[in-house]
Amino acid sequence: MGSGRDRDDPLSFTSNPSTASSPVTVSDYLDTFLGEPTSRSGSFQSESLLGGGGGESINDADFGFARPDFRSEQLAGTVQFYERHVFLCYKKPSVWPARIEAAEFDRLPRLLSAAVSARKSSMKKETRLTICEGHDGTETSNGDVLIFPDMIRYRRLTHFDVDTFVEEVLVKDGEWLPGNPELLKGSYVFVCSHGSRDRRCGVCGPSLVSRFREELEFHGLQGNVSISPCSHIGGHKYAGNVIIYRSNINREVTGHWYGYVTPEDVPILLEQHINKGEIVDRLWRGEMGLSEEDQKKSQEGRFQLNGAVHTVKINGKVSQESSVHSADVSCCQSRTAEPNGCCQQNGNSSSCCQDDTTLMLSLETSEDNQLESENNTEKLTPGRKIAEKTFFRINSDKGSSTRKVCGIPTWLESWEREDTYAALAVVCAAASVVVAYTCYKQL
Repeated sequence: MGSGRDRDDPLSFTSNPSTASSPVTVSDYLDTFLGEPTSRSGSFQSESLLGGGGGESINDADFGFARPDFRSEQLAGTVQFYERHVFLCYKKPSVWPARIEAAEFDRLPRLLSAAVSARKSSMKKETRLTICEGHDGTETSNGDVLIFPDMIRYRRLTHFDVDTFVEEVLVKDGEWLPGNPELLKGSYVFVCSHGSRDRRCGVCGPSLVSRFREELEFHGLQGNVSISPCSHIGGHKYAGNVIIYRSNINREVTGHWYGYVTPEDVPILLEQHINKGEIVDRLWRGEMGLSEEDQKKSQEGRFQLNGAVHTVKINGKVSQESSVHSADVSCCQSRTAEPNGCCQQNGNSSSCCQDDTTLMLSLETSEDNQLESENNTEKLTPGRKIAEKTFFRINSDKGSSTRKVCGIPTWLESWEREDTYAALAVVCAAASVVVAYTCYKQL
């Protein structure tokens, strides 16, 4: 009540179980099934999440991006403080039960959660535990453990190794010797797709995962960006929920959370956040390492740099708008457009030009700075350039369409160009007068 974060929401495990619940996984009896029973949204659903039972017919659309409460609340400051995120790769979202506490036959996730809980008071870092999708024989096999911001992976953790792993890696901040940690490279995107916990995530999550993978495949970025569905991370009312871990230019690993993400926002996150390292504030929930209050202050600081910002609520949808165009506003915050194809202006904020047929986002040359270990030291290895210019396709609610995003210069950039040209014109005119007068005198 009154807080930006739903206190009953945190659904992935943190080192304080009194304020957060554990991640979810699958029970052993389901392992024997060759086919996985799913609902229309591709995940198990409880009756309470479907609206309470009683034979009432509820469409997935009621829980998707057009649901009544979508974008009805402000996002900044809705991520509970944590300093380290541990992901256990384990099975598919379609077979994850609602809570790990109930998965008594699922030994690995249950034992890992219990061990983290038991040793929480001895850990130096506030630790969050979440389940992500795992497939044997792939980059994220069952039993693999990913740790951020350390950017390391341990392969094939078993239930026999849980206590030793937690003690050596999470408590002592050392290495689990049997595991031989691998350095992670590139960016890692996690999308909450946990339908058995909340229907909204079961509807929105798979759509976002599909769109991310489609864009990555279309532009050949699979080796640079990893996309994984994950269990509940807290804040199901903000679905679609997305977390992005990546290294910035200072070699610092950041973890940014986004909410109310739609498939149309996927190209924006890829182009701005992953490629350019710029925060998309209109979708931003918070950041690893910051308290909820500090998250709000961090966004306010960015707003002050970019110009005055005001919050408006139109048709029940919350939107923050800047009177000065900022880098993170690359498309309209509302889905409506003027008949001439340009977004509507809201207050003093600049709108983006677009046509009704294509949205082209220029993906500038990207260099993937990859961390590598040599003689127990880390160094940056510049990767090859991904693309000089790529175009992202956008599917609108009314069908497949693309919209062109035009760069709008800032006031400073416009001032510099116009005044420079004017100054040059004056100088040239003066020089012409001087030359003409000199010639006249010589005659």
